[in-house]
Amino acid sequence: MTRINRILIVEDEQKLAKLAADYLQNAGFATDILSHGDTVLPWVKQQHPDLMLLDLMLPGRDGLSICREIRGFSQLPIIMVTARVEEIDRLLGLEMGADDYICKPYSPREMVARVKAVLRRLQPQASPENHADLLALDGNSFRVMAEGREIELTAVEFQLLQTLYRQPGHIFSRSKLMDLVYPDQRIVSDRTIDSHIKKLRKKLTELLPGQELVHSVYGAGYRYDRQPASQD
Repeated sequence: MTRINRILIVEDEQKLAKLAADYLQNAGFATDILSHGDTVLPWVKQQHPDLMLLDLMLPGRDGLSICREIRGFSQLPIIMVTARVEEIDRLLGLEMGADDYICKPYSPREMVARVKAVLRRLQPQASPENHADLLALDGNSFRVMAEGREIELTAVEFQLLQTLYRQPGHIFSRSKLMDLVYPDQRIVSDRTIDSHIKKLRKKLTELLPGQELVHSVYGAGYRYDRQPASQD
């Protein structure tokens, strides 16, 4: 029996929340609705949804602070909903680590398509990848393991590492990485990719102190090397 994905809609505009729920249910998802920011964190910790649509402006507590705190204990896929276009870079990782965003007013069909796209690109791999015998990537949990230790990545960080890891030595331009992570060709700045890579490299350093696996190639992009370079 196919498992039904559960989507949490956090939106204080009741009509918009109901509309989103109706479209998601028609697309085969189960939905829950919360309208107050203060209720989100305890609900997520107890109920464990598969994805969250999180409005930026909420009573009680705003979406940015909610997203920030969730990232402290969970890699739950988060699609931020905002009418503030100037926040997009922050939403996509410069500070918060959201997986995607939708701008208000939005098409319900586009919203459903975005939800499906995020869930699709987060589908687990059949088994851990271990091409280099140094790192092992587990797509089921977005964990990376090495030398008896492990770290947990966000969905976007994992996708970036997996892309680089599968072609060691190959230089990926920022634009290519943006196309792979955001295939709908939305406008995302280079800074967003740089921010994700910076966080990814920091986590890999925690896993393998003093060693560097993801390299910045000046004027070209990023590459992954199976043999880590010393950071001395």
